[in-house]
Amino acid sequence: MKLKEAIESLSQEHPEDVLIPLYTPWGEKIKNEENPQVWQEYPRPQLRRKDFHMLNGKWRYLITDQELQPGQPLETEGEILVPFSPEALLSGVDRQLKPGEFLWYERKLTFSQEELAKKDVGMRCILHFEAVDQQTAVYANGQEIAVHIGGYLPFSADVTDFVSNQGTLLQVWVRDDSDTSYHTRGKQTLKRGGMFYTAQSGIWQSVWYEWVPKNHVTAIRITPYLDSRQVKVELSSPKPFTAITCTIQIADKQFSIDEPANTAASGMSRPTKAHHNLIGVSVTMESSNSGMLTFTLPEDGFYPWTPEEPYLYGFSVTADEDEIHSYFAMRTFSVEPDERRTLRFCLNHKPYFLHGLLDQGYWSDGLMTAPCDEAFLYDINLAKSMGFNMLRKHIKIEPLRWYYHCDRLGMIVWQDMVSGGTTYHMPLVCYMPTLFPHISTHTRDHHYHLFSRAEVEGRAAWEQECLETMDHLHSVPSLAVWVPFNEGWGQFDAARIAALVKEKDPSRPVDHASGWFDQKGGDFRSIHNYFRPLKVKLDKKRAFVISEYGGFACHIPEHSSVDRVYGYRKYDTPKELTDAYRELIEKRLFSLVDAGLSGAVYTQLSDIEEEVNGLVTYDRRVVKVDLKPGEGGTINIQHQIEKHT
Repeated sequence: MKLKEAIESLSQEHPEDVLIPLYTPWGEKIKNEENPQVWQEYPRPQLRRKDFHMLNGKWRYLITDQELQPGQPLETEGEILVPFSPEALLSGVDRQLKPGEFLWYERKLTFSQEELAKKDVGMRCILHFEAVDQQTAVYANGQEIAVHIGGYLPFSADVTDFVSNQGTLLQVWVRDDSDTSYHTRGKQTLKRGGMFYTAQSGIWQSVWYEWVPKNHVTAIRITPYLDSRQVKVELSSPKPFTAITCTIQIADKQFSIDEPANTAASGMSRPTKAHHNLIGVSVTMESSNSGMLTFTLPEDGFYPWTPEEPYLYGFSVTADEDEIHSYFAMRTFSVEPDERRTLRFCLNHKPYFLHGLLDQGYWSDGLMTAPCDEAFLYDINLAKSMGFNMLRKHIKIEPLRWYYHCDRLGMIVWQDMVSGGTTYHMPLVCYMPTLFPHISTHTRDHHYHLFSRAEVEGRAAWEQECLETMDHLHSVPSLAVWVPFNEGWGQFDAARIAALVKEKDPSRPVDHASGWFDQKGGDFRSIHNYFRPLKVKLDKKRAFVISEYGGFACHIPEHSSVDRVYGYRKYDTPKELTDAYRELIEKRLFSLVDAGLSGAVYTQLSDIEEEVNGLVTYDRRVVKVDLKPGEGGTINIQHQIEKHT
């Protein structure tokens, strides 16, 4: 073990540091616009309607420690650019919301005569918030219309009764306890430093409203069954529909909602299935039941989804007067024995090695909010260009458009649940397992106080949010694995939670305790290894994965938030980093595939604040690892894997 490097990697608080302002290329463009139009894309790619109005843009705001009475216009401090948190550079505020303070948003909604006419014929106006951190109350003309707790999941409110010629005064109240409570927070902390980052608050994903019929689709749940070529679509609604019609389009290339104008600039390539002979063929099914459709795809129009050929089927649903558009893919994820009886991760029942990358989804100018849709494309395509076929979305839930781009570009997703709990005991949950990993394997996680989970209410709230997250992301084709807990942060009853997750969604494997504190549950033996030689430890009942490794750090002046260097092994130049990275991947990692390694997750995609172990800088301006040799400018991953198997 590299003891010196392990000791140097101990995470420390550095709240006194003043972060250097860094703008991404997209954020710099937003900063220079007088009235920027941000995040205007429809937020729900699998439940799309044509009649919507985005509310992202400039709102008025106020941060105060005084209780205020909603309904009267606020004496605001200025304007904030939604959906960026006040702590983010792009918000225009750049101020931390502290526990005990309240953040108020205010905006006047005005409605056209056409919209007023929709109300007159019985249509409803639904207001949507994709994510607000952390406790939220929404008011229309002073009346409370929604209350929500939790900073990562969406919620909605019906504002139809407040639609009028005079407009609607919309006010949003927010409180954020950050890491001073047991609520889910992920990597956010009020005392940033090391592997924990600046806490953010308030609205950080899109806000919009849409007009819908009185009885409309409120949620859609799509489940593919590869073996039988069947797809089940379940629709939720206020009351049963009279009639439902579903039409599936089978085309000669993958379905896509939109084609970005700057495809060349983003380096995006859209895979096609040129050998398909079916063009514009549709499959239509009618149903008179309460909202469940099951249909079978024709054999000559059946195309399984893979990262190499990410075929998506587009479809539309007409449910009485409501019409929505969506998509799905045919694939299955599982853990099965190979021909030597070694358990492996399988895609469509075939062993598939997961060459993964840790993706925390932080941005130098937007914190947890990407500056624009194109920024999502950049990250995903960068990962693909380097040969990665999987992203582990690390203790964060992204906007649904990020998952859509993974679906259509061909990127498998491992989804972490967002961690919570009170202040973590780092010597127990981080330092001890790193130095003495065998001890952590014998530590049971029902000692709730040791894992910062003493509060019964906190455990119940996390469990409910876990199930809601699964509902929220169930239909995402690229999502392959659920990861309830990471490195013991707020972990509790992991074996029971793994069984609960598996019961709710049998279609996906579960990595119940990524890193250490293995409770023998789930489908993977999952370890983090930064300081020891990589090796395989097979399990008779579970596949083996190295769910974190690498973490090689390289500080790039003028592209880092601070002068501190945090990482697990330090290199002075990109050339040294590239050589070390290639040796680790090609000579050490791939040789373990034959021994039974099912997947591995390199840390990480981008730098974040003082953590400079990314393959690209925090501002996304410098790619630090040069992989020019090889086909298409990348290491030929599949060739390396096949060579070792």
